[in-house]
Amino acid sequence: MVKHIYVLSILLLFSYPAHTTELVETLQKIKPSVVAIGIANPTGSPRIRLIGSGFVVSPGNRVVTNYHVVANPLDDSKLEQYVVLSGRGTVFKVHPIQQQKHAPAHDLALLSIAETLPALTVSKAPLIAEGSSIAFTGFPITQVLGLYPATHTGIVAAQTPIAIPVDNARNLQTAMLRQLDKPYLVYQLDAVAYPGNSGSAVYNPANGEVIGIINQVYIKTSREAVLSDPSGISYAIPARHLLDLMQQPD
Repeated sequence: MVKHIYVLSILLLFSYPAHTTELVETLQKIKPSVVAIGIANPTGSPRIRLIGSGFVVSPGNRVVTNYHVVANPLDDSKLEQYVVLSGRGTVFKVHPIQQQKHAPAHDLALLSIAETLPALTVSKAPLIAEGSSIAFTGFPITQVLGLYPATHTGIVAAQTPIAIPVDNARNLQTAMLRQLDKPYLVYQLDAVAYPGNSGSAVYNPANGEVIGIINQVYIKTSREAVLSDPSGISYAIPARHLLDLMQQPD
């Protein structure tokens, strides 16, 4: 009996998917770089409203998120401001944003903070192939679940022309409208993302290199049903557009 148990244990060990083991190890270096984006209101309740996800890139004081996450004008009379939150659960730090750079046509924003945090590596490779495994880590349903990062996995289902997020339709700028005349390819993912995942890093599960940024979710019926009946179809901006934004002068 003992011999049979030993043999079974060995078989289970070798049948454990290698990509699962890789992701477990990769997450250890991914999570310290994952941050949340919020709106701080010193007179409000709550004082900070979480609205999206982000991640840190080189040299450690720059945070990537979606443009549509930080595009809406805030109420100056209430002293509202966009902020970055690092940490987990109830132990977190609030980082005021010192500077912003935007690429509305690619739905990207690069936020500068004072503190240096662990940074992720952005892949310089071209578009990754359809069928490639991916993972992304962020804060789904952020305002409800709080600062507890969740990881989802899937594959690149297709490379498809861009579609601007519906929430940002009222913020379309001239440059963005011109870009729609020359659409670029984004990743369609066979993976479930939720509200709050906008700005999450999409990365290679084997090495943690960022290959894209989650920017929208396909909604089958209504926005109310996105939680109870998710489509399982999400979209991500390829990392090469982030590299272009990172290389622009301040």
